[in-house]
Amino acid sequence: MTIAQASPHRSRGSSGKTAIGLLLTAVMLFPVYWMINVSLTPEQDMRKSPPDLFPAHGTLAGYRAVFDQQLPYLGTSLVIGLGTVVLTVALAAPAGYALAKLRPRGGGLLSFLFLVAQMIPGIIMAMGFYAIYLQLGLLQSVPGLIVADSTLAVPFAVLIFTAFMSGIPGELLQAAQMDGAGPLRTFRSVVLPMSRNSVVTVSLFAFLWSWSDFVFASTLANGGAHEPITLGIYHYIGNNNQEWNAIMATAVVASLPAAVILVLAQRYVAAGVTAGAVKD
Repeated sequence: MTIAQASPHRSRGSSGKTAIGLLLTAVMLFPVYWMINVSLTPEQDMRKSPPDLFPAHGTLAGYRAVFDQQLPYLGTSLVIGLGTVVLTVALAAPAGYALAKLRPRGGGLLSFLFLVAQMIPGIIMAMGFYAIYLQLGLLQSVPGLIVADSTLAVPFAVLIFTAFMSGIPGELLQAAQMDGAGPLRTFRSVVLPMSRNSVVTVSLFAFLWSWSDFVFASTLANGGAHEPITLGIYHYIGNNNQEWNAIMATAVVASLPAAVILVLAQRYVAAGVTAGAVKD
């Protein structure tokens, strides 16, 4: 009797929480929907009052403008993003392995410094890179942006790899050593394949940070031959501040790669971010 009476209350409470969750999700996603709606709205309907909630007379003119003018910027961002991913994983994975399993002297201090590095404002780092790149001739270059963007991702990546690799059983490493594998081969053949979730997590965040970067791009690449999409959108808004359907279409296209990658990799990201949170 008690259980039967309590069930409807639990059901109503669960339904209410679901409704609140859906409402909050709709509120947070509304700007995304409005961006898509405006990107499909013809210019003559742009100033209607009240505006159309749906693009009744939708047009793809904005997207045609994107592919006519923004493809070079998108290609540059893709190269920078992939380069940042490769450099970040190449530096952070061995560092995480060393901190987690090799226990070097001063490892605790090094982990603390990685935490501190994440608190440094990007604009301060950008000014430092500008002074260095000016001497090295790396201003307005793709390699320069890859290195700069990697400085944002590497500290976070090292912490993720350290947390994940700390959970790898020591018996596996000892077995590899008994078979004659040294630290480098153990890392390459045992640790790295088992760290797939953390590799995907680090790669995703490194790509997203480099893809959405504006501070380094505007400081180190502005006016160069190879500019990322963030600068492409910035220049386009400055030159075409009345063509909002094309501006929003550019924003939609620029958001698609990150959104697709996030959807495809969300399972690995959840496992990689929570790695090391629970210890036996």
